[in-house]
Amino acid sequence: MTVTVVGIGGSVRSDSQSERALHAVLAGARDAGAKVHAITGSSLVLPFFDPTVTERTDSAHELVEALRAADGVVISSPGYHGTFSGLIKNALDYVEDLRQDDRPYLDGRAVGCVGTAYGWQATVTTLQQLRSVVHALRGWPTPLGAAVNSAETRLGPDGDVPDPKVSSTLHTIGQQVVDFALRQP
Repeated sequence: MTVTVVGIGGSVRSDSQSERALHAVLAGARDAGAKVHAITGSSLVLPFFDPTVTERTDSAHELVEALRAADGVVISSPGYHGTFSGLIKNALDYVEDLRQDDRPYLDGRAVGCVGTAYGWQATVTTLQQLRSVVHALRGWPTPLGAAVNSAETRLGPDGDVPDPKVSSTLHTIGQQVVDFALRQP
């Protein structure tokens, strides 16, 4: 069975620390045998979600269809003012389009969560908030989540993580998403 893991993350700034963290987690999923698909940066600049509007932009349609086909998901967000970014929140609001599916919302899918910020307080609260939203969307947050303090650890391009502990954590999250997906019927 080939597992598909969709990663959502980053900011409007291309190659941000949260996008780099996302790529590190997806590398762990890829190493565990998954096919990965990242939706980042400008692809996340979507119209504000409005449940009364049924037409979708190409980017919104790509996001919804990718999540519909996903066996697992990874979400990586910068910490803005103690929580995850509005960009990520708006993208997650589009999960509402899956409400009538056989697997509604993120039901039955493992979701790896990563919060990045310049300081511990925002990284931890961002991670907590992501995990809460994943629960609300019927997803299963992986046992391991990551709070990456970019004041202490600067991630390199293409998921390069110079700190071995942070590298191991991000890689393990990707593996956990795949392991969970493989256990589903």
